[in-house]
Amino acid sequence: MATDPRISAPAAARNRDPILDVLRQVLPESGLVVEIASGTGEHVAHFAAALPGLTFQPTEPDAERRRSIDAWAEGLANVRPAMALDASVAWDVGPCSAVLCINMIHIAPWAATRGLLSGAAAALGQGGALVLYGPYRRGGVHTAASNAEFDASLKSRNPEWGVRDLETVTAEAVRAGFTGPEVFEMPANNLTVVFRCT
Repeated sequence: MATDPRISAPAAARNRDPILDVLRQVLPESGLVVEIASGTGEHVAHFAAALPGLTFQPTEPDAERRRSIDAWAEGLANVRPAMALDASVAWDVGPCSAVLCINMIHIAPWAATRGLLSGAAAALGQGGALVLYGPYRRGGVHTAASNAEFDASLKSRNPEWGVRDLETVTAEAVRAGFTGPEVFEMPANNLTVVFRCT
């Protein structure tokens, strides 16, 4: 009997509906949405099933996770096969309507955030949305004690990782060609941050 390639992340089941609520507000009704660092694939499968007018292109550098993504998306005609993509290296997915990135920028070197922003700016047309989800510091301060503990844990695993300052990410996004963000407060002390391409 074949092993099920689907990987499951408990956090995805908890946060997918609150994220979907924001996506319904900020994404167009049709077009291509590129997801950077799609992880297990649970998010993209959930969003694609709920938003059938959109086509989703998941991306992920890890081959095992790409297999998981494709398995979760099986039967969904509006999800393309997962493609290999490392956000820290120059990337080109062609034009798209929106770029989505969930829980990546704190579990990756800063170069990945810069690459995400520059790649998204190149892919999006005027008004196109870049949607980021995760924990952030605001004004240099953690928004909850649990986020401070999480930040310390990340940095102990890799000193290049860590919860980012929203203001630093915003400044980098503006340099890349985005407007300042629309910020949505999310459960578990997270934010969804939406930048629009100028």
